[in-house]
Amino acid sequence: MKFGDQTWTHAEYFTESCRFAQLFLSRRPPEPAPFHVGVLLDNIPEHLFAFGGAALAGATVVGLNHTRPPEGLLHDAAHTDVGLMISEPGHAEHLAGWSGELLVVGESLGDALATVSADDPGLDPDVDTRWALIFTSGTSDAPKAVVCTQRRLLVTGNRLSMILGVGPDDCGYVCMPLFHSNAVMVGWAPSVIHGASVGLARKFSVSAFLSDVRRYGCTWFGYTGKPLSYLVASPEEPGDADNPLRIAFGNEGSSEVVEAFSKRFGVEVVDAYGATEGGIAVNRDAAPRAGALGLVTDTVKVVDDDGNELPRARFDEHGRLANADECVGEIVNVGGAGPFEGYYNNPEASERTTRFGWYWSGDLGYVDADGYLYFAGRNADWIRVGGENFPAGPIEAVIARYPDAVLAAVYGVADEQAGDQVMAALVMKDGVDFDPEVFAKWVDAQDEVSERYRPRYVRVARELPMTGTNKIVKRTLVHEKFRHDRCSDDAIYWREKGEPTYRPFTGDDEAAVQAAFEAAGRLQFWDL
Repeated sequence: MKFGDQTWTHAEYFTESCRFAQLFLSRRPPEPAPFHVGVLLDNIPEHLFAFGGAALAGATVVGLNHTRPPEGLLHDAAHTDVGLMISEPGHAEHLAGWSGELLVVGESLGDALATVSADDPGLDPDVDTRWALIFTSGTSDAPKAVVCTQRRLLVTGNRLSMILGVGPDDCGYVCMPLFHSNAVMVGWAPSVIHGASVGLARKFSVSAFLSDVRRYGCTWFGYTGKPLSYLVASPEEPGDADNPLRIAFGNEGSSEVVEAFSKRFGVEVVDAYGATEGGIAVNRDAAPRAGALGLVTDTVKVVDDDGNELPRARFDEHGRLANADECVGEIVNVGGAGPFEGYYNNPEASERTTRFGWYWSGDLGYVDADGYLYFAGRNADWIRVGGENFPAGPIEAVIARYPDAVLAAVYGVADEQAGDQVMAALVMKDGVDFDPEVFAKWVDAQDEVSERYRPRYVRVARELPMTGTNKIVKRTLVHEKFRHDRCSDDAIYWREKGEPTYRPFTGDDEAAVQAAFEAAGRLQFWDL
């Protein structure tokens, strides 16, 4: 394990893990209380020592998301029955309301470790011992704690090792947060399986990415969300491809960004469909198809709320989805829940996710005539315009191609009269100003988006609300909508049907729209 200028051999890592195991056992609550250790840390060595110690002691690591507000953190800790908490000075201040024992790196944790030995604890936990509770991203709903046994993490780590071709001479770059499944299952677990190395980045950084990779000699890395977009948008250097990386594995990278990243940095990118729960898998061995996740297997289907399989997608001459109301539904695995082991302390969500003995992903999708699966957003990502429902995903995939933007999100905001209007949020590239006329002409030229679903509102943001795993939090954008009191100093533009360009959405415009909501008896949607 490598962190900055420090290195731990496998033997040294094991010794530290034993010390943490003894620490956890010395604080183990009396049965039947859960043996849960909360970890509120960046990607620092103590985070992986805690994983090792929990594995040896039969404890469960609860990875807490330090981007959550304090009340959210305390709720997550209480919900998962955390007993002992480990944090660091930069995050411990968010635990002011924590009533349990708190050990802080560089302070009380060192004192506590000094009182225990580094002997092997002598335990042999069963492979079905709960090893981690990993929260979902919470992009469209409250995060849920996914149960991960030792079997789940090791089997997944082994599967990823085969996909990545990891051996003992490889080194993974762990730059995604270790409270999320990608960093644990893609970044770290393969090194445990095959005796490989890992290089830790405290957090993802565009400026530090290549220097870290070169210093550590990293050959693979995992990502989720938008890191590839950030890296592609950074200033290009002649030697970008001069690095030891050979493969990356993640999700939510657009085909254009994946191609650009792969070409620029000389890295094979496997952009797969997946979730923390792990209940859906698609066949990616077929010939790639633009925008598709892969081919569905016999057990992966797109269904309505009652479990009925939906018709295949049809496209018009411009490549637009022509029958969204018929073909878009929830992606399910009718063969069972796969590796999903349930949500902790949330039987309602577990039951909902495993209805009929299937795994319900909560993701929208559609399947074309050849069996290729397409992602259409989360269940909350429906936009209803003119009495018709349409998923945000296909629109967002197009808007994300806008050359001057680094990030883009598309979502529905309430219309004054009925249903929704389409809104887009953009983060522009450094040094590039938003030109409403240029953007309008570009949008109008995209055949895949019909006039009805072109954004009425555009928010030009300095940054978008993100989870700790670089996923855009749509529910926050929907709440903020086009209200100036919620959008900070971000510029808002709009255009009515038939107008050739976008224009600033002024305070007077906002007051008029609000009055229209009130006149239509829909003021509650203004405040949602």
